[in-house]
Amino acid sequence: MNVASKCGLTPQYEQLQALQDRFGPERFTVIGFPCNQFLEQEPGTPEEIASFCSLNYGVTFPLSEKIEVNGPDRHPLYAELCELADAEGHSGDIRWNFEKFLVDGDGSVVARFSPTLAPDDAAIVSAIEAALGDDA
Repeated sequence: MNVASKCGLTPQYEQLQALQDRFGPERFTVIGFPCNQFLEQEPGTPEEIASFCSLNYGVTFPLSEKIEVNGPDRHPLYAELCELADAEGHSGDIRWNFEKFLVDGDGSVVARFSPTLAPDDAAIVSAIEAALGDDA
C-alpha cells in the first residue's frame, strides 16, 4: 500500500505490523510504498521515513523508496494495481494514502481495499487467509 507519515491514517502502521507479525511466517509480507502525492504528507527522506515508522510503530516490514502512484510518473507496479476494482467498484487512480492491495504468490492482484478500511478488518484478514490457503 501507499503510505505517508503525516496522515490521519498513519496509525494504520500499527495494525499493518500486526498483520506482518501474524502472517509473516506464512509467506506473507506487508510492503509500504511511501508517496508524497497527497497533500505532501510524506515529505521525508527514505531514512527519515524508515526511522519514523520503526520508532513510532515498530515497523519491521519493507518500505520502498518514495514513488508516485498516480499521474504520468506513476510507478509501473501501481499501473497494474490500479486496474483492479475494490468492493465498492472503484478502480483507477489511488484515492488517498493507505489504499491497500493483496497480491498472491503468483503476482496476481486479488483484492483492493479502501484507504479508510482498517488493516485488521475482517474483510482484509479473510482475504489474506484465503490467499494463503491451507497455510493460514
